[in-house]
Amino acid sequence: MEIGEKIRYARLSKGYSQENMADFLGISTSAYGDIERNKTELTLSRAKKLADILKISILELLGEEIQTPEVLPNPQKTDLELLKEETEKLRAETNYWREKFEHQVTIEAFQMIQSQFQREKIGFR
Repeated sequence: MEIGEKIRYARLSKGYSQENMADFLGISTSAYGDIERNKTELTLSRAKKLADILKISILELLGEEIQTPEVLPNPQKTDLELLKEETEKLRAETNYWREKFEHQVTIEAFQMIQSQFQREKIGFR
């Protein structure tokens, strides 16, 4: 198996996209794609950085020991999908706290009116 293919399998097993890897390396996505397609010769420093990102040893990356997944994992959710999910969670939490606040304000307003009404009732008879 060629180095580019090993990098691809390791990337997929971690759930990273090519865009993620390019960002981690500080290069363009097409430049990263060239690494996986073996169109760019990999330097030792870049191989070390890739191994660090993928949390594998450089020997595993450059040698034959890398474990390739039997079945490629489902692609990880995109950043946009993750942001949408997080937005929905925050919206639900905001609604919960708004309802709780409104309920508490209603109770306190009722108690204030009730105590004022009771004072007036008791007061000057």
